[in-house]
Amino acid sequence: MSFCLRSYRHPDFSQKVFLDAPDAVFEPIDRDFWAPEGYHATAIFPEYFKINGSWQLAPESRMDCVVVLEKDGSLSVKEFRNLRKGDRVCVGRTEDASEGIYVHTTAFYDPKDGQEAFAFRQGRSRETAFSVDYDELYGLLEHEKEHGNIVWVLGPAVAFDSDSRKAFGKLIENGYCHAVLAGNALATHDLEGAFKHTALGQDIYSQQTYHNGHYNHIDTINRVRYYGSIPKFIEAEGIDNGIIYNCVKKDIPFVLCGSIRDDGPLPEVYGDVYAGQNAMRDCIRKATTVITMATTLHSIATGNMTPSFHVLPDGSIREVYFYCVDVAEFAVNKLADRGSLAAKGIVTNAQDFVVNVAKGLGLNLD
Repeated sequence: MSFCLRSYRHPDFSQKVFLDAPDAVFEPIDRDFWAPEGYHATAIFPEYFKINGSWQLAPESRMDCVVVLEKDGSLSVKEFRNLRKGDRVCVGRTEDASEGIYVHTTAFYDPKDGQEAFAFRQGRSRETAFSVDYDELYGLLEHEKEHGNIVWVLGPAVAFDSDSRKAFGKLIENGYCHAVLAGNALATHDLEGAFKHTALGQDIYSQQTYHNGHYNHIDTINRVRYYGSIPKFIEAEGIDNGIIYNCVKKDIPFVLCGSIRDDGPLPEVYGDVYAGQNAMRDCIRKATTVITMATTLHSIATGNMTPSFHVLPDGSIREVYFYCVDVAEFAVNKLADRGSLAAKGIVTNAQDFVVNVAKGLGLNLD
């Protein structure tokens, strides 16, 4: 199936509602980490603000943040924790241009996408037919390999299976991955798979439990910490396979965010949750396609910081594609419940999904 990006539909700022709108109001704040009463909170959609009579897009947006007018006249979207005394924060609770704020919810809407008022099976469930989603995804990934930025968000289940580890390694090796976001567990069990051929003490192919196998993931972490870093561990121990190995080999950034339950953790894991969030968002700022798999909390976290659009270096605007893959319907539908309305869910085993995608892209897994 050939793939074609949907065109961005710019607002018609010659309409009376935009011409008659006042300038947006920006109030300076007198303390750090605080927004003035009546602040405007951002969503996933493109948002325009009227400044000195002209409508300006806030780039690099994300949900549940505020918009700051910088000294040079540009707009930035900031988390509350990153606000500083003197920042000029946009206030206004309407989104229809009446306060100089316009949220463009139909930027990528195609009238052909309209649905019947009543129709069966409009949700995403285990009964949904996903064949067309796979075909569209293959075309999208081929396009993004050359023209976009693909960010994968992985739960540890992806590393528990020999075939899925191999398949994801092939995706990285062949250019279908530009960043990986995960936790300590994904990296630990992937490295354990290469180091001990187990995940949580079970053989990654046969599922046979090894004697004292419950030590294997801790031994792996301990060995990595002995060397001081994942790349040094990979080199010293001759690791030659897996997800993290291929990230290091291809110089693909991976962001590992810590959890209260982590063992170890690995040296590269962010122990400061906000430093980890900053690192994740640095990757998401570049993303044009995001695929989250088998990790509800990381999926929601990523969904909350992923806008529905991306401003390209030439100033043009394109759609950001977001997929959530999980065996549980709850996980894929939770994103929409939390406001990530652009997310498309695929209800399936993440390990099977990775293998199917690699094969669908024509990669040799032998």
